[in-house]
Amino acid sequence: MSDRSFLAWPFFDAPHRDLADRVDEWATANIVDIDHSNVDDACKALVKSLGDAGWLKLSAVDPTDENSRIDVRSLCILRETLARHDGLADFAFAMQGLGTGAISLFGTSAQKTEWLTKTRAGKALSAFALSEPASGSDVANIAMTATRDGDEYVLDGEKTWISNGGIADVYTVFARTGEAPGAKGLSVFIVPATTPGLEIAERLEVVAPHPLARLKFTNCRVPATAMIGKPGEGFRIAMSVLDVFRSTVAAAALGFARRALDESLDRVSERQLFGAPMSDLQMVQGHIAEMALDVDASALLVYRAAWLKDQGAPRVSREAAMAKLYATDHAQDVIDKAVQLHGGDGVRKGHIVESLYREIRALRIYEGASDVQKVVIARQTLANSKGV
Repeated sequence: MSDRSFLAWPFFDAPHRDLADRVDEWATANIVDIDHSNVDDACKALVKSLGDAGWLKLSAVDPTDENSRIDVRSLCILRETLARHDGLADFAFAMQGLGTGAISLFGTSAQKTEWLTKTRAGKALSAFALSEPASGSDVANIAMTATRDGDEYVLDGEKTWISNGGIADVYTVFARTGEAPGAKGLSVFIVPATTPGLEIAERLEVVAPHPLARLKFTNCRVPATAMIGKPGEGFRIAMSVLDVFRSTVAAAALGFARRALDESLDRVSERQLFGAPMSDLQMVQGHIAEMALDVDASALLVYRAAWLKDQGAPRVSREAAMAKLYATDHAQDVIDKAVQLHGGDGVRKGHIVESLYREIRALRIYEGASDVQKVVIARQTLANSKGV
């Protein structure tokens, strides 16, 4: 069983501890024997299951309650727990939140009612369409355009590496509306998957199978009411969404690392080498110590960032960047040690640590690559030192 002592930390309230127990119990009973050979069907089934169980209600605000807000600690607990059980289950949950994050934070009452009612129930899949072929990490350099034409906007351009691409029912799409150069000339739109002019140009395969696609928009018309927020607010909205969800990426990495540590503890306790358990070897003990240290340090950073956001901090860019950078990079280290401790089994296709090895790598890239997080941390630290 995974270490649960972290739930006693002061970052959590009683409802969070109860949530951790309930979601772990549910995942143990329901996240079993998932067929990863058909990720489209698996993700659709997982979203339905998560919706039926009520977990997706935590992925977005309640459209019937104007005071509803996203609780980031709950998101992190869910992602950590689901990732520990199955990477695709975490992915399915996470995309319901990220894909509708802009609607939750900045959408109108009508937009929330139309879409969040469906996504929170698992009856519609969502996607976050930000990255482009030439501007993955450089959001301010987005080239896709949205041109005003009467009561409509016409979208033209491409998006790529879009999670849930090809199976989503709705996309939140960032495009250049041209109010000003760079970051100040972007806006964001709700684009249903059935909108004429939206084409799934290519399905993308990666080392850990997830539904990903390149999208093409050609004379794709949406009503002006599809815009989230105001013209020119797209960059601010994107950064606000990432400010919430970057901590949850770190939580998913933490879940992968915990599973790797758990599997390694079982392995070294049961495996005999030189007439004694592997755990008697000092070198093995050194690996276990480093893994445990990385897991706890990651958890402290993850739940600090989530707690700060839940306390009402307007921005937690520095703290979320620290959590994502450390947790994802060090989860890679923990999982690599797990592979080493498992020997040949660790690289056998289908073994849990082999799948964790493939799952973790993408988390160091999406929602801001590790090098981008370093830039964010450095800029915020320098600004703070100057009293800005």
